[in-house]
Amino acid sequence: MLKRTKSLTEQAADEIRARIVRGDFPLGAPLSENALAGEMGVSKTPIREALLQLKMEGLVSILPQRGSFVFDMTAQEIAALCELRDTLERAALRLAAGRQGPALVAALAAICGEMELALAADDLARYRALDAAFHQSLFDHCGNSFFVSCYQSFAFRVQALRVRLTDDPAFNARSIGEHRRMTELLAGGRVEEACALLAVHIDSTAVQYVGILQPPGDESVA
Repeated sequence: MLKRTKSLTEQAADEIRARIVRGDFPLGAPLSENALAGEMGVSKTPIREALLQLKMEGLVSILPQRGSFVFDMTAQEIAALCELRDTLERAALRLAAGRQGPALVAALAAICGEMELALAADDLARYRALDAAFHQSLFDHCGNSFFVSCYQSFAFRVQALRVRLTDDPAFNARSIGEHRRMTELLAGGRVEEACALLAVHIDSTAVQYVGILQPPGDESVA
């Protein structure tokens, strides 16, 4: 049963968003207003309003006469998303390094330490949250609220895709290594090298996203 500390719509949106990002719902899965309302102990109205909010965040598709569905993406859409992410994150990194360099490095180093602890404890949920926090830190320190707003418009979709990769120990090992190396480069004032590594990091992740979502031999989304 939901508590009434926030509006019922806000609580419902928080809960459905968390389930999508965690991977509880497969991409493209239908979302039943009746079922969600029953599970959360509310009427269909806050569920319907929550789904409209999540549509604006890109996490839900609402199709006339068909219903609501978890977002899904083709290979081309993933490539386009990662192009935007690459451009925006590298720009945010440059701004953050120039404006709040020491604070940025301290924040990234602390997150890397926590990520390593999470992996050692096999706490993948915690690791995923910290991975998102690492990239969010670039925007938290860039000093430009418009960058932050733009990133937030697709950040949850990135998290939902990321969760489908972090069960792979090889992916996690490479990811934490690249995060740590970016932090070291920034600490040494080598901003452009950190930007280049960030581009490689995002590009390799995009390839993995497509590999997860497109089974071998399936050319339907290529």
